Amino acid sequence: MVVKAYLNDTLIADSDKTIVVEGNHYFPPGDVKTEYLEETDYRTQCPWKGEAHYYNVVVGDDISRTAAWSYPEPKEKAVHIKGHYAFWKGVKVEE
Repeated sequence: MVVKAYLNDTLIADSDKTIVVEGNHYFPPGDVKTEYLEETDYRTQCPWKGEAHYYNVVVGDDISRTAAWSYPEPKEKAVHIKGHYAFWKGVKVEE
């Protein structure tokens, strides 16, 4: 199954290798168009995944703030999603 992520009509990511964790599709880094991601200073902590780094998704004049996140250095139980990206806040993920 190919999963795709869009901001409005622009394809941000597509992959047949996403990993679903807590209802979110995590896309492998090679399947994400990172030119649309702008890293922010925003971070959150998950007790079992570790520190999440957030990104704005920017397509032209459209910006969805902190709409993507990743775990660059996850805890041991989440090592399988290291460097993968997940989306929310206006980024539509379709299965």
